[in-house]
Amino acid sequence: MTKTIVIDPVTRIEGHAKISIFLDEAGEVADAQFHVVEYRGFEKFCEGRPFTEMAGITARICGICPVSHLLAAAKTGDKILAVTIPPAAEKLRRLMNLAQITQSHALSFFHLSSPDFLLGWDSDPAKRNVFGLIDANPDLARAGIRLRQFGQTIIELLGARKIHAAWAVPGGVRSPLSEEGRTWIRDRLPESFATVRLALDLFKTLLDGPLQDEINVFGQFPSLFMGLVGTDGEWEHYGGHLRFVDSEGTLVADRLSEDDYQTFLGEAVEPWSYLKFPYYKPWGYPDGIYRVGPLARLNVCDRIGMAAADAELQNLRDRANGTVTSSFLYHYARLIEILACLEHIQALVDDPDVVSSRVRSHGGVNQLEAIGVSEAPRGTLFHHYKVDDNGLIQSVNLIIATGQNNLAMNKTVTQIAQEYIHGATNGSEIPEGMLNRVEAGIRCFDPCLSCSTHAAGQMPLHIQLVGADGAVVSERYRD
Repeated sequence: MTKTIVIDPVTRIEGHAKISIFLDEAGEVADAQFHVVEYRGFEKFCEGRPFTEMAGITARICGICPVSHLLAAAKTGDKILAVTIPPAAEKLRRLMNLAQITQSHALSFFHLSSPDFLLGWDSDPAKRNVFGLIDANPDLARAGIRLRQFGQTIIELLGARKIHAAWAVPGGVRSPLSEEGRTWIRDRLPESFATVRLALDLFKTLLDGPLQDEINVFGQFPSLFMGLVGTDGEWEHYGGHLRFVDSEGTLVADRLSEDDYQTFLGEAVEPWSYLKFPYYKPWGYPDGIYRVGPLARLNVCDRIGMAAADAELQNLRDRANGTVTSSFLYHYARLIEILACLEHIQALVDDPDVVSSRVRSHGGVNQLEAIGVSEAPRGTLFHHYKVDDNGLIQSVNLIIATGQNNLAMNKTVTQIAQEYIHGATNGSEIPEGMLNRVEAGIRCFDPCLSCSTHAAGQMPLHIQLVGADGAVVSERYRD
């Protein structure tokens, strides 16, 4: 009899999901599915609201990456107004996004994923978390917390709040950085650089030793990669244009505009998940699988443009002999991006524009449809609005980074399960370490499921083992 192993909920991710592992009659893994069981509602209840409120409304989609939606909404609003924002406003938006990427990547690496690396895949799950990390390596845990605090405080210095700052608006931003804030950033930069260097050295040591198998198993497969790049192909997180490359590093499409995203991005649906399955349209579904996020951004760019980050980028590419196709190396990519963000923050904080008072352009409703794009920590984020003559929202489409990684996450889960689960039969116990590795495959992507679907309530734990005839072999609930 075949059966299904269900991991529900998946832990140490933002949101609620479950994983079903389908076994054949020999107990080998035939397939696996990553289910997102939250319901999405934001696109619908934005209808009827003024477009000027969208930055504040959509920032509430998520408490982890509100800045991403704040900036994408503001950029879409700029287009509806048909204005060019002041140079100071763009630099200030960039500064906030750099801080957002820093704090989010720090959360992912230090708090959500490093317990697996440092405490062990097979360690006690009750201790395999940030609290266990604090006990085992208090200095590293403390440094990670302070690095995240650095990013969050920059957001607060700019927007007056660490979460859901109503600061970026259509036409620019509400206020510049204060001189006191600039001094604080300068003073804290050396500690932040030291922390990311510590993490990079530690993780590279692990990659050269105990984590070599994970590189080959955790989502090692060919796919496309998409992200923003600058005019000269440099690493980008706010402006620029879209680029696709393949697993060999070959340029598939370049200088694409977000305005035309519907010509090259499709969104498929499956009956077992609320999360859509975006794909590259010219290649069809599911052959048009592509990845976004830190690994994709480092694959599509020619260079970062900052000395220390470029040296690390070269190290990453040398390890992969070119384009990086292992999803496990998303973790390394996050650390490289933190380093890049700190170098860019160091450059921006001394720019006189960040304290300029000329931070906003004004205009009326000049376009009835607009599409904004920005790079969220987890990948490329699209906001698409249609408005009426009064600027009231008629329809909204949000294409979230986590959704764009959906095909890749499912492929990663299947690959890991097929590597570590063998000969499972009815009633047999699957070792905790094996199940944790399957979950960890999802954590490589740092999915933000509230962004992708928006949560409606708390999902209880529900595990089912289902036989070939559809009968439930075993079932367990947790309130």
